[in-house]
Amino acid sequence: MSDRELYTPGPAHGARVKKDGEKWTLILVRELRHSPEKVWQALTDPAHLREWAPFTVDASLGTVGTVKLTWVGAQKPIETRVTRADAPKVLEYSDTRWELEAFAGGTRLTLWHNIDRRFIAWGAAGWHIAFDVLDRLLAGQPIGRIVDADATKFAGWQRLNAEYARLFLIKTPDWPPPAAQEP
Repeated sequence: MSDRELYTPGPAHGARVKKDGEKWTLILVRELRHSPEKVWQALTDPAHLREWAPFTVDASLGTVGTVKLTWVGAQKPIETRVTRADAPKVLEYSDTRWELEAFAGGTRLTLWHNIDRRFIAWGAAGWHIAFDVLDRLLAGQPIGRIVDADATKFAGWQRLNAEYARLFLIKTPDWPPPAAQEP
């Protein structure tokens, strides 16, 4: 059995939601065993992002400027502007902000991501799994990217979705989403 087949995500943790009317921001915090410099590279380098993130980019996110970002499963890339790239501390682009803080020999990674409130528990579950994949990748024990439809089929995703919905005090979202259901 492979490491990927043995992987099961842990319980929902390190997440909260900032609500401002219809605008909701998912805030996830994860403590990683790796240096801020190593985590920064994984957040900005296109080759590293293809190994763990739910999107790809056509250029480094490590410098201010425009890149094409493509979410897995999306038909077309989105032109995205990196507005802040203070290595290895703060990265901002589009509706996303990352903060990296040296912590206990590793990095405390904080993600702020604006998500449609209807999908905030899904987003939390997806990022939770992506962070697990990232941690294993940086440890030299890659299990391969688990995103989009692959993530929803993975052991523990439905549980995480429900746990994050309870944590955020929202109704558990249906899966698959209404637009994706067969007629």
